Amino acid sequence: MPIRNAEIAEFFKKVADLLEIDGANPFRVRAYRTAVRTISSLGHEISELIAHKDLTNLPGIGKELATKIKEIVATGRLSKLEELEKRIPPELHQVLKLPGLGPKKVKVLYDQLNIRSLPELEKAARREKIRSLAGFGKKSEERILEEIEQRGQGKERIQWIVGEKVAASFIEYLTAQPSVKQIDMAGSFRRRQETIGDLDILVSCDTPAQIMALFIRHEDVQRVIAQGNTKSSVILRGGMQVDLRVIDSQSYGAALHYFTGSQLHNITLRRLARQMGLKINEYGVFKEEQRIAGQTEADVFAALKLPFIEPELREDRGEIQAARQGRLPELVTQDDIRGDLHCHTDETDGHHSVEEFARAAAQMGYEYIGITNHSQHLRIARGLDPEGVKNLIKKIERLNQKLDDIVIFKSMEVDILKDGTLDLPDSILKELDFTICSVHSDFRLPRQTQTERLIRAMDNPYFTILGHPSGRLINQRAAYAVDLQRLIAAAAERGCIMELNANPDRLDLDDVHCKIAKEFGVQVAISTDAHWLGHLSYMRLGVNQARRGWLEAKDVLNTRGVEELRKYFRR
Repeated sequence: MPIRNAEIAEFFKKVADLLEIDGANPFRVRAYRTAVRTISSLGHEISELIAHKDLTNLPGIGKELATKIKEIVATGRLSKLEELEKRIPPELHQVLKLPGLGPKKVKVLYDQLNIRSLPELEKAARREKIRSLAGFGKKSEERILEEIEQRGQGKERIQWIVGEKVAASFIEYLTAQPSVKQIDMAGSFRRRQETIGDLDILVSCDTPAQIMALFIRHEDVQRVIAQGNTKSSVILRGGMQVDLRVIDSQSYGAALHYFTGSQLHNITLRRLARQMGLKINEYGVFKEEQRIAGQTEADVFAALKLPFIEPELREDRGEIQAARQGRLPELVTQDDIRGDLHCHTDETDGHHSVEEFARAAAQMGYEYIGITNHSQHLRIARGLDPEGVKNLIKKIERLNQKLDDIVIFKSMEVDILKDGTLDLPDSILKELDFTICSVHSDFRLPRQTQTERLIRAMDNPYFTILGHPSGRLINQRAAYAVDLQRLIAAAAERGCIMELNANPDRLDLDDVHCKIAKEFGVQVAISTDAHWLGHLSYMRLGVNQARRGWLEAKDVLNTRGVEELRKYFRR
């Protein structure tokens, strides 16, 4: 069975984590983490590239890492990882999966309390031994217990983008069969939730038994949980569960609606059906015993006198009432996006030049791109001091004269310091077209202090966009304590913009606060925070999140042209 990119990246991620716990040279750790980002962003499976491409031509992949990739592809193993796991308990990988516990904190737990597994971590937390460690506290200890309890209840979820690759593999595999008439993903994946628990596939076909037999023989299947004529369930090598249901064509639309969910949306729709003297389930819409709709989702909604409700909205957040009143939003699409406003180049911690980013954006059909390198406070990212910013501005001005198919905006991602001031003087900020202002330090301030810190930053006349507003990293780090609704209200008062950071680790703003921003009339900028050219494709993830937040093109800043943008930048 071919080894996929996600599996190779996971090998390297484990090596990086264990090296960091082991106190290895930070540059070695960083090399593995860079390789993880490179492999994860590739458009093709690296196992297919080995035969005809020099892997060292890939960003961040040297001879040593290229050799290790070949070892993984050839054997399904990595001797370096096995060597580390002889010295460092492999069970620590489960500890590392808890949000908020990175390698540095796990090293403290391992060194100070000899914690080697989740059960030992839970035992130490219940005995209140963790709160006294450096970098922890009572709240940290309580969060650890909450996360462990959730894991015990089977609530561990994966990022949508990981499910996307698996879903595409199964769809391509099954649609190659001539008997397949219709096939769709359902569940939380179809609703574009930022994380998913498993994958649900629906299919209409002429040969159910044949399709089920093919399904369980997919190359990624590790274990078959159940196999039948209408439903089969498998566990993949990475641990994800995938369910396949064969649906009769006359009920396909009803089943697609039912299995897409959400559960609360379905309950509210069933209640509406009962009020109309109808019954709705996965087989169709019925008036007494007669099926009056079910073949398509549009027919199902029409039978209830509703327009089609997009899957992303089906969370029982008022979408059914809005549909009845003709107030459904016309959701933003990828085609509405006219540029990306958050990219990092090789002047700081990015991996491509300004010109390479500009040309890549032009090839995507964008009208503009914002170059937003880090400011000086973020030393780990080689942030630019005022002189470095001036040099970057001159470089962008020269390129704008040279390139006629794209506009490069002069910008910076400016750190918001602890006292709410910005990391660059106003004399520099006023030379920029706009700023993205972000928190990269002092995450543990009290809620009110953190909120006032960000509002104080917004008071600066050169503040344009609040970057990744909650600071969370999905499945890695919880949001810092902050009153997001108060921040959105402050942005509305000051003419500031909220970012929806489309990086799959962030997706920040979340969908709920996107909807709140819309209600306050605050513009949202969907940006990729790209550090590699491949990251520009993350825009689709941001659009997914925006749609879940009810955003229309008019609510999204970068659906506008260059001149209209300049007006917004001037506040």
